[in-house]
Amino acid sequence: MRSHNGMRPQDIVILLKVIIYGEHPWQNKDLASELFLSPAEISLSLQRSAVAGLINPEKRRVHRQTLMEFIEYGLHVVFPVIPGGIVNGLPTAHSHPFIQQFIKSERAYVWPDAMGKVIGESILPLYDNVTHAAAKDDDLYKMLALIDVIRVGKTRELKIAIEELHRIIL
Repeated sequence: MRSHNGMRPQDIVILLKVIIYGEHPWQNKDLASELFLSPAEISLSLQRSAVAGLINPEKRRVHRQTLMEFIEYGLHVVFPVIPGGIVNGLPTAHSHPFIQQFIKSERAYVWPDAMGKVIGESILPLYDNVTHAAAKDDDLYKMLALIDVIRVGKTRELKIAIEELHRIIL
């Protein structure tokens, strides 16, 4: 097994997608296709996650509690984000339609996307093609928007996002 040189942002997205698959059989090529990543990136990510204790050694079952602890306590430190300029994009964080029922914000946050219909402060997604993956999977999109609340939110907002992710992941 390769050495562990630290987690990468796409590792979180891959683990969330494995959770979404649940008991349904899947292959690395399925993850690669649906997440717009290469099969090699999927394989390396699953290896990193196994070494980190986030997925079982067979790389089939996510250790949900451990992942949730990382999301709650480490994500905003390891993968921080500073909102950027105003751009067109796909709504995320507080601007995601699901999250708006819990958090009212004057600010709109978006993942930059030339085809996006919402104008807001740009938040760099966990990896470049995440907007394409989110457009194909509403559950993944909602979880990633909650992750972005953790990355940019304040204490009350973080609490709401963490509670909702607990409900989904655990």
